[in-house]
Amino acid sequence: MKNTKYDFESVIDRHGTNSVKWDFFDDDLPMWVADMDFRVAPAIEKAIQKRASHPVYGYSIVPDSYYEAYINWWKSNYDFEMAREDMLYSIGVVPSISTMIRCFTDVGDNVLIQSPVYHVFFYVIEDNHRNVVENELIYENGEYRIDFDDLDKKLAECKLMVLCNPQNPVGKIWSKDDLNQIGELCKKHDVILISDEIHCDLTDPGVKYNPFMTSSDYENSILTISPSKSFNIAGFQSSVVYTKNKELLEKVKTQLHLDNSDACNVFAVSAVEAAYNESKDWLDELREVLYDNKQMVKEYLSNELPVVKLVDCDATYLLWLDCTALNVSSKVLGEFLRENQGLFLSAGSDFGECGDKFMRLNIACPPKLLKQGLAKLKAGVIALNNINNLSKNI
Repeated sequence: MKNTKYDFESVIDRHGTNSVKWDFFDDDLPMWVADMDFRVAPAIEKAIQKRASHPVYGYSIVPDSYYEAYINWWKSNYDFEMAREDMLYSIGVVPSISTMIRCFTDVGDNVLIQSPVYHVFFYVIEDNHRNVVENELIYENGEYRIDFDDLDKKLAECKLMVLCNPQNPVGKIWSKDDLNQIGELCKKHDVILISDEIHCDLTDPGVKYNPFMTSSDYENSILTISPSKSFNIAGFQSSVVYTKNKELLEKVKTQLHLDNSDACNVFAVSAVEAAYNESKDWLDELREVLYDNKQMVKEYLSNELPVVKLVDCDATYLLWLDCTALNVSSKVLGEFLRENQGLFLSAGSDFGECGDKFMRLNIACPPKLLKQGLAKLKAGVIALNNINNLSKNI
């Protein structure tokens, strides 16, 4: 990348900061959990420092300016107009989804997800004593698509669907037609739709994702959004729940309050407003960096490790690696890479059994770290192959 304004090159030591990524496990190079190893946007850092300089950190309210930051961002970037009265504050997208599962379903009800998908969707459904129903995506010719016949059949058994758009882990931006068909099927079966669009800003340069609510007019739909992935500020625990359906909105509002998920972190407002109001150029540059990193992975695998295939994608900083040719389960491969190379990737089976034989790689890091990770991946695959060949000859 040329003429960068911001520093995406420096390797920042995150050890000793109680980082889930770097301190929870003892791996040399963690490239699993979805947070970034880049320095935060300067405007956000400045805003947090300013708030921290005030010596009192008591309970906080959520001002209208917080919601206005969301409204202006979505209008400017996605031509999607939200009204303040249709928005609720929540401490996070996952807590919001958990709240809505309790709000709109009963114990023992079915909730549909499209696997392979963000592994926490499984947990948040099962931990609430609901049943996971999987509409498995079709993987064909190196690409994923929706099995709409299966979706139609499965939705007939469900009360709620959780959509991931853009899709984590496969990096797919669903088309307007895809989203409209999903809305029509949910309407047909009277299923409430929750659309998790937390990765919406993290697309390839020049590419925009399609919000569900600009692609479908389905009224029983709810949007969950946050700048936490885009600007790497998940630690401030803030998000918004949005729906034009007043009945659904009121139920969610009540349940969020019962769950104590509507209280504001003392730094959240400062972080979000600085992100949306002052940091778009930082995000634009980040997207260029992530695209360059993606191309690095693509070229490396093609030239150095062709047995592993990169699934084409146009969103998120999470790459989905097809390791089918290695003929080993993702759990076995993941554990071997950690033990042999200190490289921690996410096992594909975490995202549903149909994700086995795949691995998820987080590329939101300086190129120096990414090169180290790719070298470790190659060395680990070679070592595993040598062991397997040896065992076959014994």
